[in-house]
Amino acid sequence: MPCDPLTPDDIFNCQQCGDCCKGFGGTYITPEDVQAIAAFIHIDPQIFLKSYCQFSGTKPVLAQGENGFCVFWKDKICTIHPVKPRMCKAWPFIPNVLKDPQNWHIMAGFCPGIRTDVTPSEIVACVRSQIE
Repeated sequence: MPCDPLTPDDIFNCQQCGDCCKGFGGTYITPEDVQAIAAFIHIDPQIFLKSYCQFSGTKPVLAQGENGFCVFWKDKICTIHPVKPRMCKAWPFIPNVLKDPQNWHIMAGFCPGIRTDVTPSEIVACVRSQIE
């Protein structure tokens, strides 16, 4: 008798360690993210961009503090969690895993909530279900 397919909750359980909030190229933010975060912290979107972002080419990314963590990661909590960027909400179910399931294992190297004892096809199916 076949087993039920794995769900995203079966292969990822956030440990709230903050490792995904540290380094690794920054968190790109969309214009919608800018508006939502600026409203949440009660500042003008242009001031938000100048005060809390860096730019990678022409795209804004959330700035990092001296400790290497996102400027909004304080005392082991995301201080903008209700409006965190789309990129953060998606973690670790990202399109690059569909391109190469080995990316799941690479991310697991710094994310204790990612299971690696599953097949590439199960990983792809779970990621696809989250993206679609």
